[in-house]
Amino acid sequence: MTAELIALVVAAFIQFLHIGVSGYFMNATPEGRAWNQSPRDIPRDPGLKGGRAQRAAENHVTALLLFATAVLTLAVTDQFTGWTAVLAWVFVLARLLYIPAYVQGWSPARSGIWAVGALATALLLLAALF
Repeated sequence: MTAELIALVVAAFIQFLHIGVSGYFMNATPEGRAWNQSPRDIPRDPGLKGGRAQRAAENHVTALLLFATAVLTLAVTDQFTGWTAVLAWVFVLARLLYIPAYVQGWSPARSGIWAVGALATALLLLAALF
């Protein structure tokens, strides 16, 4: 398996990590645990860090879709290079750093970390086109 495809699988596991972090904050209080086990018909305030964790997870879904599009297009067209491998792992690292950056409120670093991952994805998409 290529470095880019391994990075894609790792990025998918990062989504599981996001789910776990969100669940941790969701279950941090007895009320949260009861709500989490309910059908969730009534919205609840997830709290500051819980809300951040949920938004970070939602952001990763979008980022993962774009990244997967780039990596799978590169795979199908057999265009992997050393550069695309570096970009794929830059994306993975940025997305890992994004979790504590968002949950802990690292501002403006969070935006910078997001931008690094987004730029890596954009460059991968461009590599797929050319």
